[in-house]
Amino acid sequence: MHVFVTGATGWIGTAVVGELLGAGHEVTGLARSDAAALKLAKAGARVRRGDLDDLDGLRDGAIDAHAVVHLGNKHDWGNPAENNRTERAAIEAMAGALAGTDRPFVLAGALAGLVQGRPAVETDVSPAVGPDSMRGGGENLALEYVDKGVRVVSVRFAPSVHGAGDHGFLASVTAAARKHGVSGYIGDGDAAWSAVHRPAAAQVVRLGLEGAPAGSRLHAVAEEAVTTREIAEAIGRTLDLPVVSVAPENAVEHFGFIGRFFGLDMSASNSHTRELLGWTPSGPTLVEDIEAGAYA
Repeated sequence: MHVFVTGATGWIGTAVVGELLGAGHEVTGLARSDAAALKLAKAGARVRRGDLDDLDGLRDGAIDAHAVVHLGNKHDWGNPAENNRTERAAIEAMAGALAGTDRPFVLAGALAGLVQGRPAVETDVSPAVGPDSMRGGGENLALEYVDKGVRVVSVRFAPSVHGAGDHGFLASVTAAARKHGVSGYIGDGDAAWSAVHRPAAAQVVRLGLEGAPAGSRLHAVAEEAVTTREIAEAIGRTLDLPVVSVAPENAVEHFGFIGRFFGLDMSASNSHTRELLGWTPSGPTLVEDIEAGAYA
């Protein structure tokens, strides 16, 4: 298959491009800079210059390919409205271009806010609907294209897609520990995050692209629940720092933007994903990665 990938040089996207190429697929990655284009070319992928605001380029990239994997996001935490607008416009451009073709459109979804009080499961419908909701309601918007002849598959990534070189949420938590000289968790630390090693997450994307039915919601999750206190304790051991509780009202001041999320429960099951794809997660656990120095 020839696959068009947005976010192709990001943390998850780089692993997905490698996974697809390793499985014999051809890849064209979206690149908004010379450095990104060079990175893709060195990996063996084709390059399409542009960004998520280049809607004509996104349409052309989708039309020219057999499948689309949409992982790109502006990640402008200070301007969620712009993130949401861009996400919806990009989905409409690419999924719209695939209408009537039965080609795959795989997009990144999220586990935050799906349910409360239990691990999320793949059949849980996202409550994010409309342009003002989380990620612009992108998952539900994309799934509308199933009835328009697109094989839409949402891959909901664990909040921690971990590994050496990760610059995401856990890197921010670790940076806060260095800054303050203590490794913190919020409240009682019982909130739990699901986690997955980066190469295992990339496998879910490839397997979903290759064979998941239209309308599938997949969970790129290996560990169902790692408490935020366990995460803080692992960071504390690695950096030789004391571990403390941070009051919820002080979370943003202590952790920065990640303080809005670190106290949320984002645990999730992977049972349906494993059964549907024949997927067995591999790689170190989150605590093992932290203790091996992935964030040190």
